[in-house]
Amino acid sequence: MTERSTLLSLSRRRLLITTSVAATALLVATAGFTSAQSADGNGGEITFLIDSLGDTWIPNNSAISSFQGHIWGHVADKLLYVDADGKVSPWIAEKWEQNDTATEFTLHLKSGVTFSDGTALDASAVVANLDIWYAGRKSDGINPIGLFPKTYDHAEAIDGATVKVFFKKPTLGFIPTLGYHGSILISPKTLAQPAAQQADLSKTSGSGPYVVESWKEGDFVKLVKRKDYNWGPAAVGHTGPAYLDTITYKLVSEPSLRVAAVQSGQADVAYNASPQELESLKAEGFTTATPRYLGFVNGWAINTKLAPYNDLKVRQALQAGINRQEIIDTVYTPDWKLATSFIQSNVPGATDQSDLLAYNPEKAEKLLDEAGWVKGADGIRTKNGEPLVLTLHSNPYLATSKSVDELIAQQLGKIGWKVAIRAYDVVTFGQKVKYGGPAVPAYEVTRSFIDAGTVASILTNANNGENWFALDESDKTLNELRDKIASAGSTESRKPLLDELQKYILDQGYFIPRTQIVQRIYVQSPKLKGEIYNGVAYASYYTATKSE
Repeated sequence: MTERSTLLSLSRRRLLITTSVAATALLVATAGFTSAQSADGNGGEITFLIDSLGDTWIPNNSAISSFQGHIWGHVADKLLYVDADGKVSPWIAEKWEQNDTATEFTLHLKSGVTFSDGTALDASAVVANLDIWYAGRKSDGINPIGLFPKTYDHAEAIDGATVKVFFKKPTLGFIPTLGYHGSILISPKTLAQPAAQQADLSKTSGSGPYVVESWKEGDFVKLVKRKDYNWGPAAVGHTGPAYLDTITYKLVSEPSLRVAAVQSGQADVAYNASPQELESLKAEGFTTATPRYLGFVNGWAINTKLAPYNDLKVRQALQAGINRQEIIDTVYTPDWKLATSFIQSNVPGATDQSDLLAYNPEKAEKLLDEAGWVKGADGIRTKNGEPLVLTLHSNPYLATSKSVDELIAQQLGKIGWKVAIRAYDVVTFGQKVKYGGPAVPAYEVTRSFIDAGTVASILTNANNGENWFALDESDKTLNELRDKIASAGSTESRKPLLDELQKYILDQGYFIPRTQIVQRIYVQSPKLKGEIYNGVAYASYYTATKSE
């Protein structure tokens, strides 16, 4: 691909405009894909250009990825559907009940649903999926689903269409979490396979409206519709087979080439375009979408075990020293929203804590003075001969992360911080950058969830939680809030506790929000219509059509 390598070395937009049509045509044509369409809007093929396809296809390990999640959303179904507003509705589970203490749930399943390998999606299959979501098979390299409730005890198949699920403690978040993008239903035959075989996407069987026709590691995945599919979620207004015949996800790493391919008609969707391009693309008649998902805002989980971030005043200075409006004005567009908490404002249970996030550099300087950090002639603060340093690891799952880091480095530099920025690809980031890691003072979060009640438990280490702030059990207030939220018997009794949790986390400087997150940016041909964005901002083309 000599031509592509040459193009990637070109930096100026004017050169890309004149050459990218030929380059993208070559990229698409060499894979044997076309951008076919039909006059009546049914049938046809689309090509979706994406910047990564990740490093594994083991369902448990990859279903929550910002990249592989697109494919899983078409190959696999979920027990429940969650829309962009967090509303839960039936899907494979037609109805459900829970006891008064939210420790037992009964799921009633649709009949006649099958996986693509012919296995029935019945109660025993659901139990197999619930078990592996909770526990994984760590000895085989298969991880549990991170946000699946840690209070899970077991599930039983009462009959072929009824599952009863038991929890050790009240778990209000269980039902919404069944619509989480990691909670995909996979055939028990696939789940029983070793990890190496599960990683072969062609051998993985889901119950979704598409199946994998062909794929090549690090290159493309081609999906073809299941003609016998007849169990889509009623909430999307369609339950039968998909309209489009095929969907091809093709890896093209250069953002400008992805966009140019859509402009030239060689592809139908470009993923993760630059925010600054969106207005001009809209003006050209292309469809753009910046859906917010349900989850955490983009920000940092602070490692309280690393000095100086074990000091409350330093964390509070960091909170006050970031100009969040400047981030939106400089890096983004008005499609992005200011963070008002560490939870996205469209999540049920999120409350407005804007006062705790106000830009106040004078307050930040005063706090650092009080903490003993003295600004030197070079503008960098020191204490006991050590500079005030913050190392940031730009998150590769968010295309704009490094640009935001660079702007924040300028903002904090005025207050006296010395900021270092490191950028890795997806694979290396996953290997080197961990919550509470010994060289990671601030872990950048781009994380979705469906129910706010799951948040408190993953922030600490209780019940195998993720211990985001490296606090262990040292913060009694946080632990008490966690336990009260977990034991709440209703959403109404939980609301004031969630509000208190948000105030406390932000006031303590444990989480430093940057902006509400739009992690998935779409540029789409105007010929393609009818896509739907779910609660975690993935585009589903199950209902989409393409016309002349």
